[in-house]
Amino acid sequence: MGDERENLIRKSNKAIDRSISNAGDELCSFRSCLKWMCVDQSSIWRACLSWSLFLLLSIIVPLLSHFVLACSTCDARHSRPYDSVVQLSLTVVTTLSFFCLSRIVRRYGLRRFLFLDKLCEESEKVGQGYTEQLNRSWKLLLVFVLPCFAAESAYKIWWYSSGASGIPFLGNEVVSDVVACILELCSWLYRTSIFFLVCVLFRLLCSLQILRLHDFAEVFQMESEVASVLKEHLRIRRHLRIISHRYRAFILFALGIITASQFASLLMTTRSSAVVNFFTVGELVLCSITLVTGLLICLRCATKITHKAQSVTSLAAKWHVCATIDAFDGTDSETPVVVDQPIQRPHVLEFPINANGEWEDDETADGDDDLDNTNIILPIYARTISFQKRQALVTYFENNRAGITVYGFMLDRSTLNIIFGVEMSLILWLLGKTIGIS
Repeated sequence: MGDERENLIRKSNKAIDRSISNAGDELCSFRSCLKWMCVDQSSIWRACLSWSLFLLLSIIVPLLSHFVLACSTCDARHSRPYDSVVQLSLTVVTTLSFFCLSRIVRRYGLRRFLFLDKLCEESEKVGQGYTEQLNRSWKLLLVFVLPCFAAESAYKIWWYSSGASGIPFLGNEVVSDVVACILELCSWLYRTSIFFLVCVLFRLLCSLQILRLHDFAEVFQMESEVASVLKEHLRIRRHLRIISHRYRAFILFALGIITASQFASLLMTTRSSAVVNFFTVGELVLCSITLVTGLLICLRCATKITHKAQSVTSLAAKWHVCATIDAFDGTDSETPVVVDQPIQRPHVLEFPINANGEWEDDETADGDDDLDNTNIILPIYARTISFQKRQALVTYFENNRAGITVYGFMLDRSTLNIIFGVEMSLILWLLGKTIGIS
């Protein structure tokens, strides 16, 4: 009795240690990055610094860049006819991302938001995989941000060095151009980094749930009670619902804002009087690539985790079928059947992926996981679970689909097909109107 109590106390202390933040935990690099980006609002002066930098780089600098450095007297190569769409799109998306990130850090805390306080309840495999994803997130952030920033830097340096701007607001034209170029580049880097940071954090949360689903799929290969399987699935569904609730506003508004930005860009570039060349449209194309890439990160992760969560239903159904067939094997026919193939183990029933050698599953070919694998190895314990319990579990999975939702709408492949169809129809209609008029 005393040993059991000590074990419970030790587990409780371990859980507390994993939920309390310290200077050298997994979030050390995250906190450093948030401080460098001035998003950390853990104290009053840091919150004031965060909001001041946001107002400066996201609102004031873009306004000055558009109205003061518009350069209406420049030639065709240095004119910026689409600067209003670029600045407005980036500013609105950054405002949305900044408000969402500030609300997340202030209300939940970074450790609780990333479910690190719950990681002590997961298996060692899930913990190691999530730690790897956590360390990989900053590399992904740099991969998305640095190429866009390098292209924007090349464009701005060329634009200022070729003499497009001649506003000596600091008394010297060269110094004024250098300061204005640095401010514009800092504004671009800040806005794109904030937007991609929110997208990468969403991807990180989805990767944790995918790791948990992989771990959950192994319950069909080991001895588990139906009640414990049901309890674990309820816990996964609850976490997916929490992620959906925290990110639904961001995904919905980002989809609307980026869609409106793309339609505005299309409308302006298809006018009969529009000047479309590398110098005038380059920055607009770079802005569109940045926004669409961030949106695709969120939609792809949401669709992937929804697909994985729904694959559990198929896996449980095949597990139930295998157990049922194996339980009644040899009792359905009174006439013996001669089988030329080797006799398999009585407790194993396997469905090959490519039995005829004619086709291969696309998901499996892409290196997918066991959730979509059609190989089922039936443990011997599955026969000991009653048919009613297995059927009830499969019925539960069929009627309780898990995944990422946005105000009740499941973000799965069919939803993405609908979004793509609607937007493609609007694009074709807009092209028909503008090209037909011109």
